[in-house]
Amino acid sequence: MSTVPTTPRRPPPDSSTPAPTPQTARLGSSHIVQSSPHYPTTRRHSLYGTEDRIILDPGSRVWKVGFSGEGKPRDAFCAGGDSGEPLWTLNRASKPAEREEEDKVLEARLQACLRSVFHNSLLTDPKSRKVILVEHPLLPLHIKEIIARILFNNLQVPSISFASSHLLALLAAGRVTGLVLDCGHLESSVLPIFSFRPLYPHLRTTPLAGARLSTHIKALLLMFGTYIPPATSLSATMNIPAATRSTRVPQDVLTDKVIDEIKTRICFVGEPLESENPSHPMSPGPGDSSSELDLPPSDPAFSESDFSRVSADMDSNFSSQHAASSGYSVVSHSQLAGIDQPHAGESHIQALATMYGRHSTATDIHMRVDPPPSQQTGTGRGTLIIPGWIRERAAEVLFEGGDVDESSVAEVILDTLLKVPVDLRKTLASSILVIGGTPMLPGFIPRLHAELTRAVSRTANSSSSSAAPSRAGRQRPRPVVYDRYAALRPLLPYFAVLNNPAPPPPASANAAANAGKAPAFTPALMAWVGGSLAGALKTGGVEVQREKWDEAEAQPDTDEDLPMDSSPPRPAKSSPAKNILPDWTRTPLPVGAPPAPRPAAAAASPPLQAVVG
Repeated sequence: MSTVPTTPRRPPPDSSTPAPTPQTARLGSSHIVQSSPHYPTTRRHSLYGTEDRIILDPGSRVWKVGFSGEGKPRDAFCAGGDSGEPLWTLNRASKPAEREEEDKVLEARLQACLRSVFHNSLLTDPKSRKVILVEHPLLPLHIKEIIARILFNNLQVPSISFASSHLLALLAAGRVTGLVLDCGHLESSVLPIFSFRPLYPHLRTTPLAGARLSTHIKALLLMFGTYIPPATSLSATMNIPAATRSTRVPQDVLTDKVIDEIKTRICFVGEPLESENPSHPMSPGPGDSSSELDLPPSDPAFSESDFSRVSADMDSNFSSQHAASSGYSVVSHSQLAGIDQPHAGESHIQALATMYGRHSTATDIHMRVDPPPSQQTGTGRGTLIIPGWIRERAAEVLFEGGDVDESSVAEVILDTLLKVPVDLRKTLASSILVIGGTPMLPGFIPRLHAELTRAVSRTANSSSSSAAPSRAGRQRPRPVVYDRYAALRPLLPYFAVLNNPAPPPPASANAAANAGKAPAFTPALMAWVGGSLAGALKTGGVEVQREKWDEAEAQPDTDEDLPMDSSPPRPAKSSPAKNILPDWTRTPLPVGAPPAPRPAAAAASPPLQAVVG
């Protein structure tokens, strides 16, 4: 009888050396919830809690909203809708009736945006959420009053905390002292901050910002761009080459949406040209001559049509399937024929275009755009050809200086350094932080550092030191040109940008310790991230409770700030509650430090003249 084979089994482990049991630290009771590091309670905090504050960063064009304690906003949207129109501008009506009408329209638009924030973007009850408002230091008081009125009276939020955007951005970078440049849509502003104390009297602004860049791009495309309208029929697409259909860019094609797409997805900032004279504007007036621009004269062989011609290898053979799959197509050469003759006064700008085109290595871009309403009978979409030098040199308008009212972004930083106390210049120059939407252009921050270095290191013109002949034939020296930034030249090795993605080799220990050391947050989100951090730490700016707002509104209007008969009357919507809103322009400046006490020995010593006598 055969035996059944047995299943082989693993030999038992050696009992002399048992396997050690890993030691793990466990809580005594698993149901206990650890307290949050940000809140002194044992309740678990989540999206459905009410302790997290609403961080609201309302810009004139783009809003960013979310909850405190989070690393990025829940929603970022354009407040003006698809049109891209800003909610407010730097200009305001002078007549009281027109101003009141503008305030009514602005209040209706702001109310729609704020209700959309709570009911669509965040899906939360505004009655149980405190709000941290990230405000610009120069936000007009009437806009701040309208936002507060809507949040308190309409949405009934418990409280609003007002915090400076520059201060919150510096908090997100992990610093307490720095020079913050906020380059937004309407204006660029620089605010020095020392030990978390904003130095508002030294605030400097310039209108060179995103709106000016958009206007400049549109003007350059109208002059040097090329538009290929869609063919009227399918047979014309195959038989008629694109060179014969190319025209100047119609103004209806360059909508705000198209300009924003070009600015955000196509443009970048090139390196400074050594032969370029930055003191001259890029867009000279019609009365200027090309010799006054200190630029190479325009070659007569180069005309405006030479910047917009289609090469023979991409006229009729342009693939419509490739254009449908992607809105852009890269071209190596742009040569379009059949363009209208250039207008009067364009020869001077043509010299600039020739110089920039000679030094530019950027490729031309084909962008699919909707045709204007007068050309809707075509088959498909039109093609907008953007020259490569416009992509690279359109942002030069932000770095052009020499104007007192419109300083460049580099000059406004240097002017701020000249105004701050001397003992703070070195610390602030080595802790520059750049925030805002416009600095998101590739190459903006490295170019800003190069412009700062070049502006400080540039001395007076060599021609100013040369001698001029006098009437008697003798050489007399010319007057010395004033050097604005001579006092800042010792700070040249200490310039450093905290969020510079490509910092140059450091020239000092301060620059090596600060250049490029900020967290890698997007410049446009630095202020919101700082507000999120402030809300998580239960800190913030001046907080206004809803009860205090209601009490102020119930009181009669006793504002005596405008007693003059020549002043315009107060709008009907204005209320005395606006007096409780924080406004650094109305608060008195802090009293300076008291004089140092004189030593007793010095006070008892006789005067010098008596000793000498």
